[in-house]
Amino acid sequence: MTEYFEVHARDAAARVGELRLAESVRTPTLADDVVADAGSEWVQRRDRPEGDESALTVLPYRGFPSGTAEEVQESFAPDYPDVDFPSAAVVSPQTAADYGADAYVLSGAPGVVGHGAAFRDAVVDTREAIPDDTALYLSGVATPRNVAVLVYAGVDLVDADRAVVRGTQGRYLTTEGAYDLADLDELPCSCPACQQPVAEFDREDCVDHNVNALKAELGRVRRRIRDGRLRDYVEGQARHEAWVTAAFREFDQQYGYLEERTPVMRDSLLLSATEDALRRVEIQRFAERVTTRYQKRLDGHPLLLVPCSAKKPYSESQSHRQFQDAASYRAHVVSMTSPIGVVPQELELTYPAQHYDSVVTGRWSEEEKDFVARVLKRYIDRTDYPRVVAHVPDEGYRDICERVAGEVDVPFEFTVEDHPTTDESLGELNAALAGEDKIWVEEREKATLRAVADYVVGDGAGDELFDDLTVQGRYPKLQALDGGGEQLAALVPQYGTLSLTLAGARKWVDCDAPTKRVEIDAFVPEGSVLAPGVVAADDDIRVGDEVVVEGPEAFAVGRAAMPGPAMAAATRGMAVDVRHCEQS
Repeated sequence: MTEYFEVHARDAAARVGELRLAESVRTPTLADDVVADAGSEWVQRRDRPEGDESALTVLPYRGFPSGTAEEVQESFAPDYPDVDFPSAAVVSPQTAADYGADAYVLSGAPGVVGHGAAFRDAVVDTREAIPDDTALYLSGVATPRNVAVLVYAGVDLVDADRAVVRGTQGRYLTTEGAYDLADLDELPCSCPACQQPVAEFDREDCVDHNVNALKAELGRVRRRIRDGRLRDYVEGQARHEAWVTAAFREFDQQYGYLEERTPVMRDSLLLSATEDALRRVEIQRFAERVTTRYQKRLDGHPLLLVPCSAKKPYSESQSHRQFQDAASYRAHVVSMTSPIGVVPQELELTYPAQHYDSVVTGRWSEEEKDFVARVLKRYIDRTDYPRVVAHVPDEGYRDICERVAGEVDVPFEFTVEDHPTTDESLGELNAALAGEDKIWVEEREKATLRAVADYVVGDGAGDELFDDLTVQGRYPKLQALDGGGEQLAALVPQYGTLSLTLAGARKWVDCDAPTKRVEIDAFVPEGSVLAPGVVAADDDIRVGDEVVVEGPEAFAVGRAAMPGPAMAAATRGMAVDVRHCEQS
């Protein structure tokens, strides 16, 4: 049972946590000053350490270099005692398991750090074998240049060993690279060690600088995690070292590992500054849900494809207002955009559709075109439009539409002559929709609430939850009421998700829509459910998901504060932020 480590903030696999020692330590951090090593049993047999709450004690261990045969590791693996002080166990990816420790030290880390795929496999295998609410410690590998990616992968503790060694060798480390002292004509740093003329700067000073630089980088990383923007930082930082770029791209291939740990919504802006953004969990998840969960409910109307806008939500932009004025709501509007793919108008508020910013050059890369084309084709294959009106400019958009038009059976018509907002183009759009019926406000609002339910709950959820639907309020502040006038849910404009009432939660439990449940012990939650009170939780729960909380004495609804698998196993931290609760 973990008693001395707690996670406070999550950003995919990265976490800000706390080592609850006599003097609390915020992680990710350098562990040099808070770790007590009980020693290796390869040298001699070690007595059970006494330990205390002032340090994290590494229990007597037998470490194995990377590549050691699994049967050898199993034969010589130590038996870790059950202790009542902060402890760490040394494990390899092959021997990692729950040993009741508060932290786990990955043996052989220097053998995998520097190799993208090997590093990915070692961290993923170890992280998934140990409890979520324990710290992962990699020793002898951290530098200012790579530590952001180490943390992004799921590492909580590092040490300054490598930075110190490099300093004694006369290597001056920065977040961008390493320099020989002899090559420096000035000191590009303002840390205390660098507050002197470069001619007087020696190797001892270099050690101090390297450690300072590593500490400063960890501070930046912690801030980025709290802001929910570590990935943005890593995409830029990784460019300074080839293996680090390889490492975070390897983690992009571990979609399940990252997706489980990535919130379904954030307050922060998602920056799309490189093509690597196309492989982000948030982007892939949105595309997957739009093409497997979304249902078109405005039957009989053509699909109107339009370009995205810089202003979000799109419908508030000047260009989209011009499109709707010309279309007169006679077609179903879907926006095309990189990096997200396609955004049905009902989901324009849903994270990350109104929470991203991209670099606009007017030129689309081949990878962007391929991604958006694949998403658009899957979307059209799932829906049933009589025809497509493509009101898109030439720059990338038309090329994508022409590719898809050649692969589907739905006819495409193009209405842009020069630019989508010229009078001539808008006139062509108006003419292309002549004779089509108008989509009325009530139809659009009901479709929006049901589409959001599909997206956040699962395929078909909109019809199950809102089978007898009355809408109250004005977009985007819509409320879903049942036939008797009782409120079931409200649309949350900030994230484009649903906030359920207790009546809505009971309707969710009773209908056939997939339900995300958290089972708790016999108590009535007041404001939140803490992890020790959770008996079980569905594996598909993600941070930010709407969840139903059920127990012998209470029924509640709220938002998940940690992933389902972590929630069920954690011994510390808030599991659910409860919105409504009633005693059973």
